[in-house]
Amino acid sequence: MVCGGFACSKNALCALNVVYMLVSLLLIGVAAWGKGLGLVSSIHIIGGVIAVGVFLLLIAVAGLVGAVNHHQVLLFFFLQILGVWLAMRFRNQKDPRANPSAFL
Repeated sequence: MVCGGFACSKNALCALNVVYMLVSLLLIGVAAWGKGLGLVSSIHIIGGVIAVGVFLLLIAVAGLVGAVNHHQVLLFFFLQILGVWLAMRFRNQKDPRANPSAFL
């Protein structure tokens, strides 16, 4: 099996999306388990964790289907969602050189 061209990136993207799917199912399962055992009493926290898990699962499925079927529209949608997520994640990132003791 030759790993060159689109085949290697396709396999890597499929593996990444499978990991995303496992993480999303873990999030949903842990939230349901915590609610079932009464470890977490706030329905807002449980709902938020399940919503994040479902959203990540949908994005992972879109990326997996796009990678397997070479579907450019789904891959574009997948990359746009990941790009927006990364932009939102790091938008208020502080520079550690400004105050190094704040990051210890």
